[in-house]
Amino acid sequence: MASTEFPQPAASPATVPPAGPVLADGETSRTVTLPGLSLLVRSRGHDLRAAHAGVREPAMFVHGLGGSSQNWSALMARLAGVLDVEALDLPGFGHSPPPDDGNYSLAAHARAVVRLLDAEARGPVHLFGNSMGGAVVVKVAAARPDLVRTLTLISPALPELPPQRTALPTALAAVPGLPALYRRVTRDWPAERRTQALLSLCYADPSVVGPAERAAAATEYQRRVDLPYFWDVTVRSTRGIVNAYTLGGQHALWRQAERVLAPTLLVYGVRDKLVGVRMARRACRAFRDARLLTIPGSGHVAMMEHPFLVERAFRDLRQEMAARTRGGAGEGSVSATAEMSTSTAASGS
Repeated sequence: MASTEFPQPAASPATVPPAGPVLADGETSRTVTLPGLSLLVRSRGHDLRAAHAGVREPAMFVHGLGGSSQNWSALMARLAGVLDVEALDLPGFGHSPPPDDGNYSLAAHARAVVRLLDAEARGPVHLFGNSMGGAVVVKVAAARPDLVRTLTLISPALPELPPQRTALPTALAAVPGLPALYRRVTRDWPAERRTQALLSLCYADPSVVGPAERAAAATEYQRRVDLPYFWDVTVRSTRGIVNAYTLGGQHALWRQAERVLAPTLLVYGVRDKLVGVRMARRACRAFRDARLLTIPGSGHVAMMEHPFLVERAFRDLRQEMAARTRGGAGEGSVSATAEMSTSTAASGS
């Protein structure tokens, strides 16, 4: 359920003022102010007039617990030539301040995404979500199908019972008293140690992140920990995920997945320590128009570890949708896409 603030090793962050977000070459950022809400939005080659004119289809990326829009920089760079790409920092994360109402439930995060898309008239978008962000965008797609062209879910935080043992420490952050105990135990940990712990949790192979990127990640981690609201946001958002897992009826996340109409790409890492690859089979049954990419060498953040494979699978999906529009593809194209994507991942290309 966690995500990270780590930059993709291949990206070379540009120099930016210390108070602002770290931007990769070609990226810009802006702040969108809505009633009770202020959101940092990261863009790459974004031109609002061109987007409204339909020159490039819009895409929105939503990060996971503990992450930010920076998690999507590598994938955004690969897709910027065909899509109008943007990623937001959810309320209280990255460089977005906490919401006025202090609500960090999955429903509140989903409302923030919807309000942003409505305010800028960007829908329908290709909607991407990782981990907690995956659960958030499922709620968006279920409630507002008019806003979603396609849905790409990377290790989505959908209910997994029992959870993997390696995911239990993250879930325990929702237990009253334990976050305070953890803070006392780890208060003398340097940022580098915290960074290594997150890398080991979220990456299948943490060694792919080089020394320069680790140093940048540690600096960003320390900035976040020093924010007066960091622990409150983390704990409340974790509780929001756990609470969502307990909901029944039409509000249950798996029930909402069944309501999604948009063509859906599911991406799972075989070595994911937080969301088990065993959930891929259930997800394929739940989403009515699904195709699957499994990556043997990936952990929890495939868009950072293997952006090429995620890009390729999404391009396959987009081409499939174009063929459907032309009337040249039927139901058989779904399983064909899934088989091709899985074999590509297995080859390690």
